[in-house]
Amino acid sequence: MIQKDVLKNDERAIFALRSIYKSYGYLPFKMRKFEEYDLYVGNKEFLVSDRVITFNDTDGRLLALKPDVTLSIVKNTAGECGVKEKVYYNENVYRVSGSTGQFKEIMQMGLECIGDIDITDRYEVVLLALKSLDAVSRDFVLDISHMGILSAILSEASDSDSFKKEATELIANRNSHELASLTAKYALPKEASDAVISLASMYGSMNGVLERLAHICKGEKARDAYAELSALADLISKTPYADKVRFDFSIVSNMKYYNGIVFSGFLSGICEAALVGGEYGNLLKRLGKSGDAIGFAMYLDLLSELDNEDDGYDGDVLLLYSDNTDPKNIIEKREQLISEGHSVAAHKTAPKKLRYKRIIDMKEEC
Repeated sequence: MIQKDVLKNDERAIFALRSIYKSYGYLPFKMRKFEEYDLYVGNKEFLVSDRVITFNDTDGRLLALKPDVTLSIVKNTAGECGVKEKVYYNENVYRVSGSTGQFKEIMQMGLECIGDIDITDRYEVVLLALKSLDAVSRDFVLDISHMGILSAILSEASDSDSFKKEATELIANRNSHELASLTAKYALPKEASDAVISLASMYGSMNGVLERLAHICKGEKARDAYAELSALADLISKTPYADKVRFDFSIVSNMKYYNGIVFSGFLSGICEAALVGGEYGNLLKRLGKSGDAIGFAMYLDLLSELDNEDDGYDGDVLLLYSDNTDPKNIIEKREQLISEGHSVAAHKTAPKKLRYKRIIDMKEEC
C-alpha cells in the first residue's frame, strides 16, 4: 500500500488522473519513445519548438525522440466516420527548455477524444481538464477561448494573412494600442476595427464575456462559434467549477491546426500554464483523417514547483547501526517506525548533507 503522504505532487497526480480518466471511459494509450522524423518536420508549426532530437535507425530511416504526443496519437488513430476514440496517456516528450535552451525530458499526462465530436464531448473534455487541475490543487483557474470566433472576426475584417498573423500576436499580448495602429494601417472600417481591438480586452466571467461578444459576432461563422461557446458556458455553469472558469481571448493557438475551443489551466504557485488543450480538427484534416478532435495535456514536471512543503528535512528518522548490531533488531526497529508512518533510512554512518528529524543510534546494541 503506497502512502499518499510520501508521494510527490506529480506521483499523486498520476494516480488521481488515471482514475478520473478511466471513470469517463478513456482507455490507456502507449506509444514508442520515437517516431519517424517526417511526421514532425511536416507539422513544425504544431510543435512548441521545431528543434527535434534525431537519430538514424538501423535501416537508415531518420527517427526522432517524440517532442509531442498528440501527433503520434492522431497518426495512429483510425479516423473513421462515425467512430469515436477516447484515450489517455502518461508519456515523456523531449523539448528545448525555455530557460536553459537545452533539451529536457518533460512528463505529460493527458487525453484525446477523436472522431465524431459534439458539444457533449467538448464539455466532457473541459470538465476533465477542470477535474485534473482540481486533483492537484484547489487553487486554480481555467481560461477558455474559441479560435472559431477569433478566426471569423479577423477574416471578416481583412483577407490579408499578414494582418491576421500580426493581429493574433497582439491579441495574445493584450496590446490594444498596437492593434489600433494595425487596424489603421490596413484601413479597416470602424466597426471591424472596433471588433478586432475589443478582442484584446475580451477577458472575464463567462456571462460577461458572452455579453460583449454578442455585439461583435455578426457573420455566420462567428455566430456559429459563439453558439458553441455559449452552449459550453451553459453546461459549465451547472458544475461546481463555474467560478474557476474565465473566458480569455488572449489564449490563442495556431489557426492552421486549431479550429474551436482552446484553453489553458493555471495553478497558484506556478507561473506558466500547467495544462493546455483545445480542439484541433484542422490537424486531423492535414493528416488525412476525418472527424474532429479535442484534448489536453498536463505538464507534470511543473508540479514539482508545488512541492513547497519542505520542512528542512530529507527524512524522519536516521537509524545508525554497526557491524555488531543484531540485524533482527535493526529490521524490527525500522519496520516499527515505518508502520508508525515515519520514513526511515538505515546507515552505518550518517550521510553528509542529509537532514533528519531524529537520529536513533543502535551501534551499541549487540
